[in-house]
Amino acid sequence: MADSALTNGRIFTGTAFLDGHTVLLHAGRIADIVAADRVPEGLARRDLGGGLLAPGFIDLQVNGGGGVLFNDQPTVAAIATIAAAHRRFGTTGLLPTFITDTADKMALAVAAVDQAMAAVVPGVLGIHLEGPFINPERKGAHLAAHMRPFTPADHALVTSRKTGVTLVTLAPETVPPGTISALVQAGVVVAAGHTAATFEQINAALAEGLTGFTHLFNAMTPLNSRAPGVVGAALDNPDCWFGFIGDGVHVHPASLRIALAAKRRGGAVLVTDAMSPVGAEGQTEFVLSGETVSLRDGRLTTSAGTLAGSVLDMATGVRNAVSLFGQPLDEALRLASTYPAEAIGLADQFGKIAPGYRADLVLLDNDHRVAATWISGQHQEC
Repeated sequence: MADSALTNGRIFTGTAFLDGHTVLLHAGRIADIVAADRVPEGLARRDLGGGLLAPGFIDLQVNGGGGVLFNDQPTVAAIATIAAAHRRFGTTGLLPTFITDTADKMALAVAAVDQAMAAVVPGVLGIHLEGPFINPERKGAHLAAHMRPFTPADHALVTSRKTGVTLVTLAPETVPPGTISALVQAGVVVAAGHTAATFEQINAALAEGLTGFTHLFNAMTPLNSRAPGVVGAALDNPDCWFGFIGDGVHVHPASLRIALAAKRRGGAVLVTDAMSPVGAEGQTEFVLSGETVSLRDGRLTTSAGTLAGSVLDMATGVRNAVSLFGQPLDEALRLASTYPAEAIGLADQFGKIAPGYRADLVLLDNDHRVAATWISGQHQEC
């Protein structure tokens, strides 16, 4: 059964490109993919104008957008604004990301995401808690004053959510043994980031259930000849994934080309680490943790010159994956959709165009810019 059809476009299913086919939708999901001459009569049709229809982009690290920072406004309204801003750039699923802050404010952020999901705010898949259980030695733009040990109360809060994804970035060397395994057993996805851990400490964390690495290369121990560090562990372990900020600013393109070549397919995930200026035309500065962050030449930096998030959007990240990081278009699209869904355990619902999957889709023009999106089958021109 289907109630509408998306016609006259090239389709990337997450696995292969299809020409001469039509996607059928029903009740917010993919009903089928059929030959263009096999579309049932009587369906509402939307002409894609020859564009490329792909799985909607999934961003696991979104601090803000539309002029709003989640840390400043941990509310449902702020989450809706951020999600709407990123949808213009093809992001149909995201994790609002709350960085290191007070325990009380973190509780507000967790509650806001719960409320947003209960209200079915389009695009919200859960929450990413980046800190505060991180190492001050690798703090980046995070405020050291708010970093703290992991407590039983923190475990209760982090594991309290009953719907959607909870992703936690922590420094494994700062939490007691068994912390990661307890979080994973409770259904939390755990990534290492802002960490000074050794190669051996990361391998111990991987044995406990750590599966990801937050913004590879940034705010972590590097790969050296006799000390492989966090970067070495991320590239050496075939079963984990790493996120990377694909703006060409946070990591040199050559370093990312090397990392992508070293990692198995599916082991890398494009993220934006986006801040409030994304989707907020004209915003050139904002305040983060009491410090002014300025936008100049595509870089967001504090007064000390520390990078503080990005102004990257996912569509630009996909284009960069092709032009800067040497990826073919199909792999670039998977880095933005299929692989993020796999990383957070949603690969059976998101990241592909296949029968039964949620109809979260992006339509790209010939320049791979976003023309339209669908979330649960609901269409929006961009």
